[in-house]
Amino acid sequence: MSAIDALVTELSRLPTIGRKSAVRLTYHLLKQPAEQSRRLAEALVALTERVRPCAECFNLTEGERCAICADPRRDATLLCVIEEASDLPAIERTGEFRGRYHVLGGRLAPLDGIGPSDLTVGALVRRLEGGAVREVIVATNATLEGEATALYVQEQVRATGVTVSRLARGLPMGGDLEYADGGTIAQAFSARRVM
Repeated sequence: MSAIDALVTELSRLPTIGRKSAVRLTYHLLKQPAEQSRRLAEALVALTERVRPCAECFNLTEGERCAICADPRRDATLLCVIEEASDLPAIERTGEFRGRYHVLGGRLAPLDGIGPSDLTVGALVRRLEGGAVREVIVATNATLEGEATALYVQEQVRATGVTVSRLARGLPMGGDLEYADGGTIAQAFSARRVM
């Protein structure tokens, strides 16, 4: 296999990168100075060698604990449970949540062979047994798998006596009712609050 074919094959394994995009990226890299490709390769090697899950929350970090777990200003009594570490920046951008996180490492997907033992729910329960957490906010995606995962997490957390809540879902800011799907409108009704 040629070097071009090998890179195209590897790039096409990345999410959202099909074969055509992989070919375009490969030829783009070939047009760049060799030093740029070396820096990219070095960054990929450093990523795989230095980044690992946080010992406490399973967020990605280069240290033993991530910056959020190590920050004494974060509210240790509030824990937001998310599917993947890639979900964390979206929540952080809002500036609304000042607690800590727990990354599940995926979502229940029996058809894909992903069950409870493949997630970090056991570590979450052990974390709650310490007694410092008063509320767990489940922030899984609004998909069939995300909902199943949320219900499973809720069931496991309830056994510890910690309060469990779920992020509200509904109409997006700036959205029009006429364009919203029925499921979104139904969620908006069920998550309504008194004004």
